[in-house]
Amino acid sequence: MITSKYDWHLNDKAVDDAFLKLAKEANLTEDAAKILVARGVDSKEALDDFLAADLSHLHDPYLLHDMEKSVARIRQAIENYEQILVYGDYDADGMTSASIIKETLEMMGAEAQVYLPNRFTDGYGPNLSVYKYFIEQQDISLIITVDNGVAGQEAISYAQEAGVDVIVTDHHSMPAELPNAYAIVHPEHPEADYPFKHLAGCGVAFKLATALLETIPTEMLDLVAIGTIADMVSLTDENRIMVKVGLQMLKDTERVGLQELMQISDIDRNTINEETVGFKIAPQLNALGRLDDPNPAIELLTGFDDDEAQAIVIMINGKNEERKEIVQTIFDEAMSMVDLDKPVQVLAKENWHPGVLGIVAGRIMEQISQTVVVLNIENGSAKGSARSLESINIFQALDDHRDIFTAFGGHAGAAGMTLPEENLETLSDLLCQFVIDNEIDTSLKNPLQLDEELQLEDLSLETIKSLEKLAPFGMDNKKPVFWLRHFQVTQARTMGQGNAHLKLKIQQGQASFDVVAFGQGALVQEFQQAQGLELAVTLSVNVWNGATTLQLMMEDARVDGVQLFDIRARNASLPSGVALYSEGARGPVLVLDELPESAEDLKESLANQTFQAIYFKNDIKQSYYLTGFGTRDQFAKLYKTIYQFPNFDVRYKLKELSSYLKIDQILLVKMIQIFEELGFVSISDGVMTVVKDAPKRAFEESSIYQELKATVKYQELMALGTPQEIYNWLTQE
Repeated sequence: MITSKYDWHLNDKAVDDAFLKLAKEANLTEDAAKILVARGVDSKEALDDFLAADLSHLHDPYLLHDMEKSVARIRQAIENYEQILVYGDYDADGMTSASIIKETLEMMGAEAQVYLPNRFTDGYGPNLSVYKYFIEQQDISLIITVDNGVAGQEAISYAQEAGVDVIVTDHHSMPAELPNAYAIVHPEHPEADYPFKHLAGCGVAFKLATALLETIPTEMLDLVAIGTIADMVSLTDENRIMVKVGLQMLKDTERVGLQELMQISDIDRNTINEETVGFKIAPQLNALGRLDDPNPAIELLTGFDDDEAQAIVIMINGKNEERKEIVQTIFDEAMSMVDLDKPVQVLAKENWHPGVLGIVAGRIMEQISQTVVVLNIENGSAKGSARSLESINIFQALDDHRDIFTAFGGHAGAAGMTLPEENLETLSDLLCQFVIDNEIDTSLKNPLQLDEELQLEDLSLETIKSLEKLAPFGMDNKKPVFWLRHFQVTQARTMGQGNAHLKLKIQQGQASFDVVAFGQGALVQEFQQAQGLELAVTLSVNVWNGATTLQLMMEDARVDGVQLFDIRARNASLPSGVALYSEGARGPVLVLDELPESAEDLKESLANQTFQAIYFKNDIKQSYYLTGFGTRDQFAKLYKTIYQFPNFDVRYKLKELSSYLKIDQILLVKMIQIFEELGFVSISDGVMTVVKDAPKRAFEESSIYQELKATVKYQELMALGTPQEIYNWLTQE
C-alpha cells in the first residue's frame, strides 16, 4: 500500500508585481520568485543578499563572546612555544573544525596536537581521563575545544585547576551552568549579541581562524562547507555565504585526502553541490567516527602524503560499507519488533551497534511516522537514541523523569539516553502516557511544504538552472518540493542492490520524465497500478553516457481514496506485512486471496468495513467461469449417454464419462446434480438411475442451475473484471 510519510501543505503565498519584476531582472522564474517569498526573501535588499553570497557580508568575528581574549591567549601560547591541544569531536563537523584550527595554528608557527574522542571509549565532549593524559604526559598547557565543550564542566575544571587554560569553541545548546573555562566562544552566549546564532562547530572554528589570521582564510571554506552541511544547521545568513563559496572551493580543492575520497565515491568534481556533501562525503567521514577511531580523518583532511591519504580513504570507504550493512540489519530486526498499537516505539535488543542507532531510529520514524527510541542492551544497561515527530517533544516528555536514566540529553526532535534494562518498560509506558495526557494526535505527520504544483510540459533543464540560483539548499532553505498529479505511470521497475529502489516513467500530456524513489522497490506493483496517484518531488539532473537529462526524485507519495491493486498474474506477489482475507477480517489493508464460493458470503463478510487498500489475488478453487454453466447440447448429450446405461456408478465412472463427453468434471458433477434435482435421475449409494417416465422440466427451474449461473457470473467478474469493477460490485447496495 502507498502511504504518505508527511502531511502536505501547498505554498499559497502570492508574489506581488514589484518583487516579480526584481526576480526577473535577476534571471529568476516566477516559480523561483514564489519560493523565495515563501521563505521570507521579499525585498530588493533581501534578494540581493540572498543571491550575492559575498564574503564581505560575513560578521565580525570579534562580535563573538571572548573572541579577543581567546586570540590573545593563543598568540601568547605560540610566542612562548607552549604545547597546544585541539580537542574535537568524532563527527564530520568535529573533524573539519579540528582541521581548521590545526591548519591555522600551523600557519602561525605552532605545532598543535589534535585529538578526536572515541565514541565508545571517551564519549562525547571533554573527557577527564584524556585531559589528564595530555596534561600529565604531553605537557599540554592550552586546550582549544572545537564543536564541544559547553557541557564539559568536570574535565575543564580539572584542567583549569591544573593551570591549563581551556578555550571552548562550541555551538551546541548551552546548559544553565557553563564550565569554568578560560574563554567560551559561542554564537548564543548570553553576554554577547552575535548577529547569527546558527553557526556549526566548524563555523565557530572558522571565525576563530579569521580573527587569528586577521583575514578570511578562503582556502579553509571547503572544510566549512563539509562540516556545516553535515551538521544540518540553518543554511541562511553567513552559513549560506560560507557554504556557497566553500562548495566552489571544494570543486578545486588541493587537499589530497578529499581528492582521493571523491575518486573512490565516484564524485564528479565539476558537479559538486550540497547533496554531494550530504549524501557522499559526510557519510564517509561520519562512518569512521560511528564505528572506529575518528583520528585518521585529521590526516585525511590536512595531510599531504598521497599514499597515506589513499590508504585512509580505502579504510574509510570500507567502514562506510560496513556501516550500511549494520544499519540495514538493525533496521530489519527493529522493524520486526514494532507494535503499531502503541503510539511510540521503544525498541531494544542486545548486540545492536551503538554507533548507528540514531540513523536506524530516523529511518524507522520515516517508515512508520511515529516517534522511535532504539537502544542497545549490554550488561544490563540500555543505551541509544530517539528520533521524534514534531507532534511529540521527546525532550519535554522525558526531562521530568531523569530518575529512570543513567544519562539523558537532547532536544525536541532527538535525544540520547542510557538507562537500566529493567526500566525499558517504564520508558515505554511514560512515552505512551505522555501522548495520552497531552491529547496528542499521533496520526499527525511531520509537515511537508510543497512549493508549487508541477506541470511536466513546463519542465526543462532551464527550470532547474533557475532553481539552482537558490542553492545551496538545506535547513531553513529546503530544496524546492513540487506537487505532481494527473499523470500516468507508463512503466515501473526496480533497481539497485536487492531491488531496493524504484524507477517510474510518468507521462502528462506530451511530456514524459523518469522518477526515482529510493527505498520503494517493494511497492513496484502498487506504483504501476495506483489510480489517483500524487507525488511530492524534487528536481535533479542525471548525467549518463554523456547525456544530461532532468529527472524527478520522489520525496513522498499518496493516493486519494481506497487503493485497488491487481495481483492475479502468476508473477505478481503478495505484499509483505498485510493480512490475508479471512472471515470477519478487519484492518486497513485487505488481500482477497482464495475466494469464498458464494458471492453473498464475500459481500456479507466485507459489509460495513473501510479499507485503505485492497489487493485482488482472487484465487478460485473450482473455476466454473472456465467451464460455463452447461449448454443445452451438453445437457442433451449427457442425458442421451446415461439413458443408455440405466444404472451408472458415478463413483468410479465419472472420470471416464467426463473424458467421453468432453465436459470438465466439475461441471459434469453440477449437471448430474441438476438432473437429480429436476427428477431426471435418482442416485443411491453412488449409483445413478435414469427416471424414464420423468416429466419434462426446464433447466431454469433448478435452484442448483440458477446458483451455478450466478457463480459463473461472479467468478467471471473476479477473474476478468478490473479492480475498479470488482470494487464497485463489492460496495454496491
